[in-house]
Amino acid sequence: MSNLTAEVSVSKPLLRQRTLWGDAVSRFARNKLALLGLCIVLLLIVLAIASPVVAPERYDKTHFDRAWQFPSSQHLFGTDALGRDFLSRIIYGARISLLVGFLSQGLAFSIGVPLGLMSGWRGGRTDYVIMRLVDAMSAFPSLLFAILIMSVLGAGLRNVLLALGLTGWIGGCRMARAQILYLKDADYVMAARAIGARDRRILATHLLPNALSPLIVGLGLGIPGAIFGEAGLSFLGLGINPPTPSWGQMLGEARQYIGYYWHLALFPAIALAFTMLGFTLLGDGLRDALDPRMSQ
Repeated sequence: MSNLTAEVSVSKPLLRQRTLWGDAVSRFARNKLALLGLCIVLLLIVLAIASPVVAPERYDKTHFDRAWQFPSSQHLFGTDALGRDFLSRIIYGARISLLVGFLSQGLAFSIGVPLGLMSGWRGGRTDYVIMRLVDAMSAFPSLLFAILIMSVLGAGLRNVLLALGLTGWIGGCRMARAQILYLKDADYVMAARAIGARDRRILATHLLPNALSPLIVGLGLGIPGAIFGEAGLSFLGLGINPPTPSWGQMLGEARQYIGYYWHLALFPAIALAFTMLGFTLLGDGLRDALDPRMSQ
């Protein structure tokens, strides 16, 4: 009997340690591709934060006597038309990509998630109006809408964030609405209603925390889309103003010289692809880790 009691006492704390987030971290740690994506994202964040220390030169420092140089020991990625070190501009460009990715998606989710919560919780006429707005926005290509906004507001980082945020809230709204429709009839929600909890409290303390997993996944998968959107706008000349470096802007400037000065297009394209790969792998890993069906 004493041995059985000891086994039960040992197993209890072990069972208590198994939680949804603990299992998710365990599954994420076993996913090698997800860890690779996390390493890539962390590397980009470190480069963006430490770019004044890591970069060989300032991104706007010109050397007219060194213009159009190919990669060499002095300039590992070569120089551009103004003699600016291309490696430095690539490193500083990580700042723009990460800022646009995180801030624009933060703005998009701050718009879409409250609308989705309101639509799923209230239903009726509120749900109809919000979802018809979502349908109208979905019918209009988001990139064209972003180009329209940039044409009206002009180029610049703040306007890029506004354009991508105002066109990227649809996914978060749909995910939040779907989760609320699935969860609002749960027993703990009905119990909260029975004791007189207000709608705002139920949404904030019961529904939103339980709907957080797919929203985190959607945020992780939306960041590379926002980065690619900024690159497309900058490629068209509607994004970041020079001399602030942006990988899309650098690709746009290099397209007319790509036949000879190949390095001006190659390195920004590799940096952009590397960033997209890292965030995509990380987002896929988060999706698999936060899916309870992956526990086996």
